[in-house]
Order: sequence, then C-alpha cells, then structure tokens
Amino acid sequence: MQSPFAKWKGKINLGGEDIDCYVLDTGDRVIALRATVKAIAEVDSGALADYIGAKSLKDYINSDLILEELLEFSVPGTQFKSQGLKSEQFELICRGYIQALYSTESSLTPRQRQIAIKCAVLSSGLTRTGLDALIDEATGYQYERAEDALQVKLRAFIAEELRAWEKTFPDELWEEFGRLTGWSTPLQTRPKWWGKLVIELIYDTLDPDVAKYLRENKPAAGVHWHRQLTENLGVRQLVSRCWEVIGVAKTCETMHELRSRVAHHYGKKPVQMTMYLPPESDKSEE
Repeated sequence: MQSPFAKWKGKINLGGEDIDCYVLDTGDRVIALRATVKAIAEVDSGALADYIGAKSLKDYINSDLILEELLEFSVPGTQFKSQGLKSEQFELICRGYIQALYSTESSLTPRQRQIAIKCAVLSSGLTRTGLDALIDEATGYQYERAEDALQVKLRAFIAEELRAWEKTFPDELWEEFGRLTGWSTPLQTRPKWWGKLVIELIYDTLDPDVAKYLRENKPAAGVHWHRQLTENLGVRQLVSRCWEVIGVAKTCETMHELRSRVAHHYGKKPVQMTMYLPPESDKSEE
C-alpha cells in the first residue's frame, strides 16, 4: 500500500518558532515530528516518546495512542520519508501538559514544568484561530477548498455534541436590557422577544455566518443555542462579546441608542428597520 504524500506544505509560527506543516493527499493535517519536538521542548532533535511517555504524564497524555498514530509520508521532490503528528494529537499533547501543570496530584520535574508552560503558550495561540485553520492557511490548502470555508469556520464554533450546561449570559446583560426597555417584571420572567436582541447585538456581531447557521439549525426544545458553541473558542468569544455589549449599554439611555452604538462599533451599515414589540399587556404574560 502506497504511503500518503504531502500535497500541500508550509510553515506556521507557534510561540516564535516556524514549524513545518503539511496537508496530505488523504486530507490529514500534520506537523513534522521533528518540528513537534522543537515546538514543545525547544530542542533541535529528540524522540517524542521521551517528552510524552514520562510516568508523571501518564494520567494526562496517552503516549501509546499518539505514537501509534504517527503518520509516515513522502514529500514530493525528496527521496526521504517523513513522520508527522496529526494536528489533533499535537493539541492533545499541549492540553495534557497543561492539565498536569495545574493538577495538584501531578509531580512534574522542573524541565517538564518548563515544557508545560511552553505548551500553555502554544495553546493560547491556537485558541482564536484553530490549528487546522492555521495549517490550511500556511499550506494554501484553504484555497483548494474555498467552497468549505464556512464549514472550517463553523467547526471552530459548533461542537459535535452539545456541551454541558453552563451559565454563559451574565445577569448584567439582562439587567441592562431591562433598564433600557423599561421592563419592571422580575428578570427571571424576561420576555421572549429579548432573544431577537441577543441575536442582533451578540451573535450577529460575533460572526454573521455562525448566527445564520444557528438560526437555520435550531437545537431540540430546551437546548439553548449558546450550548452548541465549543469551549475553546465559541464560548469565550461569546462571553467576551456579552461584556463588551454590557459596557456599551451602561452608557446608553434607550435600547435604540444601544443598537445604534453596537452597530456602529462593529462596523454594521445603518438601515432603516422597524422592530415591533408586544404591547405592555402582552409583555406581562411572557
């Protein structure tokens, strides 16, 4: 059976290091094995097993599985075979080191703590964009699959499985909505039409494509939209956007003023729109 080959290649910068990366003809995104070791351990050579197979990391990194799934591939124009690590396995290594660093039960050596800190730096650099997207951009693969651009973006935002319940929208957001709309009823019984404000002020400013996806792919009854967002990117950006809007809201006197300021701040073009709200008698029934 013919081994896969690197169809696209490039370099990504992680933590100040230029790292060789590839997209194989199979669609797998890989980081060169030597580059992986250099990225986490800051050495020019060394066996990956030496850095992920230590006893103190056993509960945090499945080194046997990672090493079994190393990929051998050829690079056109060269006569040598290369080995690489799948992007998801690279992220698992970083995550495992970080978990060990913050665990009270781990017993990392000073050298392992140093690597764990480097992994935390690498991981923070991946939080916003995602390793796959970085590799796609560096190798030029993104242009070969432009028709899937939205799916690349959504993969970073939409979890494959609904994430566990977690309170995401701060109470301060509802308090500001109540103040600006004159809502006098307890916020626990807030009106349903505030959901439209959340879409306009939060989701649409966060990423219109994701908002559109969420509208067209509503979850089952009782499952909130924001619980479909991934922990590493979507939720963090969503919470951050909530607090940004809260900050703007505190400077406003009316909901109309808030909507105008948010639209202007996030580069939305003004259009003449009318939003009809239920009469006071209906609001109290919501």
